[in-house]
Amino acid sequence: MFINKLIESIKEKKSSVVVGLDPRLELIPSIVKDKYFKKHGKTFKAAAESILEFNKEIIDNVCDIAVAVKPQIAFYEQYGIEGLKAYDETCRHASKKGLLIIGDIKRGDIGSTSKAYSKAHLGKTEVGGEYLQAFYSDSITVNPYLGDDCLKEFVEDIEEYEKGMFVLVKTSNPSSSQLQDLEVEGKKIYEKVAEMVNNWSDQYIGKFNYSSIGAVVGATYPEEAKRLRELMPSSYFLVPGYGAQGGTADDVVPCFNKDGLGAVVNSSRGILYAYKKEEKWTEESYGKAARDAAITMRDDINTTLEKHDKKYW
Repeated sequence: MFINKLIESIKEKKSSVVVGLDPRLELIPSIVKDKYFKKHGKTFKAAAESILEFNKEIIDNVCDIAVAVKPQIAFYEQYGIEGLKAYDETCRHASKKGLLIIGDIKRGDIGSTSKAYSKAHLGKTEVGGEYLQAFYSDSITVNPYLGDDCLKEFVEDIEEYEKGMFVLVKTSNPSSSQLQDLEVEGKKIYEKVAEMVNNWSDQYIGKFNYSSIGAVVGATYPEEAKRLRELMPSSYFLVPGYGAQGGTADDVVPCFNKDGLGAVVNSSRGILYAYKKEEKWTEESYGKAARDAAITMRDDINTTLEKHDKKYW
C-alpha cells in the first residue's frame, strides 16, 4: 500500500519533507538554460530540457532527505507536449532515486472522465488488449467538488495498483474561505468534505493504522487543521503552505497526531530556489542550496514536533 511505503520512508529518513517540483523558467539558473536555448532556440523543447536538468539536480540532492516529491503538472503543461515529457521523466527519475511521487494534478470530474484521469496517473490504459502506463505517480491530488462518484473512480485504481490520493479539503490559498468556509446544515463545507474523505479513508487502512486516502490541508490554517485532524484521524495530510506562503513549523503541528505521524509537509519555492536567498550560494551550487534548505526544514519540523511531544522516531 502507498501509505505503508510513505510511513516506512518517514521513519527511515526521520523526515516529513515533501519537495514541490514547481519549475519557474525565469528562476532556473542561466547556466542550465543557456545551453538549451543555444541548442534549440526559444522553443518549448529548450524550456522542457532546462526544467528536466534542473529537476534532476534538485532530486539528486534531496533524495535522502525528502520522502516524496510533488510535481505540479500545470508548470509542465504550459510547455505543451515537451513539458509533459519533462514531467514524466522527472517522476521516473525521482522514483529511481527512492522518492515517492505525488502527482499534483488536482483532477476531478464526472465518473467516466475521472476514470480516464485515474488510468492516466494511477492505473493503466488499455491499447489493443495491452495495458500501458501513461504517467508514473504513487499518489495524486484530487478535487472532490463533484462528490463521491468522482472519488470512486480513483479509489478503484488505488485499490488495484496500491496507490494513494490526497483530496483537497482546506487549501492554503488566502481566498479558500470563499467557498470552503461556507456553512451547510451547520457545518463548514471543508468539514463536510472531511467527513466524506474519512468515510473513504476508513476502508483502506494500512499496517500503521493510516489510510492511503488522505487530505490536503494548508499550513496557513492551523486552527482549521486541528478540527480536521479530529474529523479525519486515520487520513494522512499533505500540508502545503510551509515557508514561502507563510506557514511555520508551529503551524503544521496540528496536522500531526500524537504519535508524531499523520502528515507530510510540502515546500516548493523555499527549497527549489534556495540558491537565491544567501550570498554564499552561486548558480552552480543551486542543488547544494536546495539540499541545505531541505535539511533545515526537516530539522525545524522535527524539533517542533518533539517540543509538542509528537516524536515519531
